[in-house]
Amino acid sequence: MNQATIDFIREHAEADVRQLALQGTKNPEVNLTFALEQIAGRQKAKTKLPTWAATDGIIYPPHLSMEQCSSEQTARYKANIAGKGALMVDLTAGYGVDMAFVSPNYRRAIHVEQQASLCAISSENFKLLGLNHIEVVCADGVDYLHQLDHADLIFLDPARRDDHGARTYGIADCTPNVLELRDELLQKADRVMLKLSPMLDWRKAVEDLGHVNEVHIVSVDNECKELLLILSKEKKPLKLFCVNNNQVFEGDQGDWLNERSIAEIRVPVPMSSQAYLFEPNASIMKAGCFALLEQRFKVAQVDKNSHLFVSDSDISDFPGRRFLIEKTTSMNKRELKAALAGIDKANITVRNFPMSVAELRKRLKLKEGGDLYLFATTIAGHQHQLFLCRKIE
Repeated sequence: MNQATIDFIREHAEADVRQLALQGTKNPEVNLTFALEQIAGRQKAKTKLPTWAATDGIIYPPHLSMEQCSSEQTARYKANIAGKGALMVDLTAGYGVDMAFVSPNYRRAIHVEQQASLCAISSENFKLLGLNHIEVVCADGVDYLHQLDHADLIFLDPARRDDHGARTYGIADCTPNVLELRDELLQKADRVMLKLSPMLDWRKAVEDLGHVNEVHIVSVDNECKELLLILSKEKKPLKLFCVNNNQVFEGDQGDWLNERSIAEIRVPVPMSSQAYLFEPNASIMKAGCFALLEQRFKVAQVDKNSHLFVSDSDISDFPGRRFLIEKTTSMNKRELKAALAGIDKANITVRNFPMSVAELRKRLKLKEGGDLYLFATTIAGHQHQLFLCRKIE
């Protein structure tokens, strides 16, 4: 990275990368391919890795590695649950974001990555960040595991793409296959942390792997990003953590293994007094612990398949969005006309409902937006119901 390339990157830091690629540069000393990669990487890092974006000199990887790496927010969460000790080893280290945030908990860290280019980038970045306790090893993670003596923590983020670049989700379909390595991992580490696809069925993952002590379903801004499993040889009751930004909802093995039957609401929500509607966050939806929500927050599901909850009082610490119900209506034309009088736009959500958002919006002739929220769902008795609400901030 010569001075001409550095100057080009700084001069065009906020430019449209596609336009820059078309325009090119007249300066033959500028490594244009590398420069465009760095400009695009830093622009993405502004939201994904803000601390790194604000650090002059950080080197960014090719687009795919930048897309696949953890965000700063999820990496910091891993650091909070990773424990402390003498040695941690990341066997699938990639660009090194998780390593950079988790490794300060350990006196020594080994970053194992088989792509030499990523190893070179990570080595430079770790020096710049003052992470001098990290040893970068360019090797295959499984080969390194075989010759490893012992670590306090082993971290793995198996690749979720096959040889043709298609996405895979099952544990056995990822590389490396953690199911085949499980016994060796548990023999050589006190704790093993796995980062898996949020598309995975966490209950099946727990069943397949065994030895799982903790499940962490991690969302950012209500989008499910990661499924984290912590394993050890020590037998402990399973704990489940549903995380959205800084909000954590925790349950133990008894809570989710012995979920009681869901009690349905058998009458419409009374509108003679104030009523509230609650929508669980993405991690709760992924976990499926709906009976636990009912028990803990004294709310009731409108139907066992709708996953919307109601109460006659506000619950400020509910793990999700909260709404004040202003009106309810069936899909009866006369009721709809009365309920929607004077309303020309709304934010629509459908849950366990026979129409899509687009179809319902067309049917109701409502534009998108505004501060009114409309939930279309099915309540007990297989009755279709609309809830018109105002969001509680």
